[in-house]
Order: sequence, then structure tokens, then C-alpha cells
Amino acid sequence: MSRARPMSRKLCLTCKGGRMLCGAGSCPLLQRVSLRSPFEGKLSSEMFGPSPSIFVGWKGYPEVYAGPMTSVNPEVAGLLDDPGGWYGLDFNDIITLRSQLVRSKAAVNVRSQGRFVDDNRDIALSVKPTDVEVRFKKKPSFGLSFSPISQPMGPSGELESFKVADNPKIPQKVDYVLSDDLGSVDQAKALYDDNFDVYYLSRVLSSGAMGRAEKQVMVPTRWSITAVDDIIGKALMERVREFPFISDFRVYSNTYLENHFEILLMPGAWEFEQFEVWAPQTLWTLSYDEPVIAQEHEGHGGRWDYALNEGGGYYAGRLGVVEALYKMRRQARAVVFREIHEGYVMPVGVWEVRENVRKAMAGSCVKFSGLKEVLVYLNTRLRVPVAKYLGRSEILRQRRISDYL
Repeated sequence: MSRARPMSRKLCLTCKGGRMLCGAGSCPLLQRVSLRSPFEGKLSSEMFGPSPSIFVGWKGYPEVYAGPMTSVNPEVAGLLDDPGGWYGLDFNDIITLRSQLVRSKAAVNVRSQGRFVDDNRDIALSVKPTDVEVRFKKKPSFGLSFSPISQPMGPSGELESFKVADNPKIPQKVDYVLSDDLGSVDQAKALYDDNFDVYYLSRVLSSGAMGRAEKQVMVPTRWSITAVDDIIGKALMERVREFPFISDFRVYSNTYLENHFEILLMPGAWEFEQFEVWAPQTLWTLSYDEPVIAQEHEGHGGRWDYALNEGGGYYAGRLGVVEALYKMRRQARAVVFREIHEGYVMPVGVWEVRENVRKAMAGSCVKFSGLKEVLVYLNTRLRVPVAKYLGRSEILRQRRISDYL
């Protein structure tokens, strides 16, 4: 494959280490930022501790590696795989957290059934970390690895055996919904409506516990994250399309982990556009000397093809916006401007997009009566001139009578 599709740095921004478009077996850029774990001394071939979740790999699908993740520090076990609680942490804090979580790997077919799969499901469904006894074939290797979708991964080791040494805390509502004769989409929507966040839902989907019994399969973790964002986003959009339009132009802002967001809401029927602008010389733009702009858009009816230009970040950003509109009980045209600065030194997963947008939409906004005022304001807030966005935008190039009022 590498001979048929030779390496080009221009592919890196589209791939972000997730699809191996260059033909390599693993991303050479992500390997550069692999770090050693500061908790090496706590690693052993036999471990006992709380497991907050599981991890399901994607390479070789449907034959993958899966297993529980075990914390070497019981005091923070509940936080180690809960990105919703990470907001405000810097890169070093996130590395420190993830270094304390050891990934167990055992080969399994995603359609397998049996004790191993059942125990992994119990861990994933539990709302509190579950104690496990883990035996590795050899002492886990220390280090950290990175993904553009899922959060950084800590030390890992090939699993010889494990058993659950605790009673998983599975809510009665979860048992009820998952035992009902529903497809995975309907189950995910029902649990979200009952206040289970997308982080929990992606674990449950990944474990293979969702869907009708004859169709249950384990889902690679990175796929389950984006799948849940898409499922819940589409469900909320169906509801938002029934709400009245907002009556003014609004801009929400937030900056975190070297990602700056300006989110524009405009009167009109729901549609969504997201810009992803990478500064030159970041991990993915080493071959560029100027900012690189990616853009994705969907009209009022939504989209069914994958957002190739932005990947999982598109669905995470869309979810944050449509969640806020649903809470407002309002409908709008939305444009997200995401500018990634030079200091974004390592990928930490699309959770930072989701939480950046959620934080922006939960804060105050600046209101305007017309589009011209908005564009002047945005020109003072963004590094890339607004004119460059206008030349690419599907939404901002539309002209409506309300834009001139």
C-alpha cells in the first residue's frame, strides 16, 4: 500500500493519524509524541485495582484487541476516563491522569460472546469504577500514545486473564433500556434523555451491550465516540427543527487547550457549518507555511455522508451547538469557527472540541442586529481574516432580507 500511495505530508491534516492514508502501519507523527509514563514503578505483571472503563481497538477489525483499563491510583480512578470532568486541565495534567490507566489487550472477535465479553460489558455499564484482578503475559510496557479521536492512552500489556472482583454499579434504568427490544440508536437516545452523557453512552456502545441481542457487537472505542455524537446530534436536530427561530445574531466564544472558538448563531432554519483552521507547523501541518482551512457543512435536512475534512471533531462541535439550541428551545443557522494555535502540541481527542463548544454555549453571548456588524466583530476575534472564511462558507454567502435589517 505504501508503494501504491507514497507518503505525502499533505495527507496528514485529513488523516490526523486515524486512517493511515499514507500507507504506514502506524502514524509516524504520533509516534514522535509518545512519552514515557511517570508511573513506571507501579506497573507489574499482576495488578489489582479499579477499572473505570474498557478499550476496544480498531486495527484488524473484526479481529481486535479489547480489555479493561485498570487504574494504578484508586483515588482518581473515576476521573481517568471521564473527559467531561477534565475541562481546565492542561496538557501535562491530562498526561499525568492518563499515565495512571493501564490498558489490557486480548484478541477477540467483535461478535464473540462469553465470560470475557460479559465482564467487559459490566465494567463499561458501571457508573463507578469496578475492581478487577488482572494478570498480564508480561509486565506492561510504559508510555503514552495519542489519537485524534479518543483520549491519550497510557501503558498497555497483553492480557493473560482477568476477573471482576467487585459488584458493578449498573443503574436500573440502564438495565431496563438495554433489555428492551430496541435498536442501538433508540437505546442511546433513551439513555441520553435520562441524563446519561455521551461519554457513558460511547462506553456502553463500545462494549457491545446496545442493540437487539442477535445484532450486538463490540465497537472500537474511536468509532463509538463519533457514532454517539452523530446519533444524539441527529436526534436533537429533529427536535430543534420544530422550534421558533432566534430573533437576533449571537456570537459565543471560548478558548481552551490552544483551540479558539467563535460560534455564530443567525436567525433562520437549522443548518450547520464548521471551519477548522490549523496554524502552520502544528503536528499535522508541518509541511505548511500558512494557516490551513478545512470546512464542512450540512443543510436543514442534515447529512448522511462522513465529514472527511474534519472527522470526529465535526460531530463533537455540532453536538455542542445543537445541545444548546435544544435547551434554548430555539432554532438557528450555526457557523463554528475553530482556530487551532501553534501550541496544540499533541492530540488529546475530540472531547476538547465538545467541551470547548459546550463551555462557549453555556456562557454569555454578544448580540447583533445584522450580519454586517457580526462580520466586523468577528474580524477582531479571529486570526484568519473573515474574508477568507466568506470565500468558502456555504452559509455566510447566503443573502437574506434579515441580513440587511
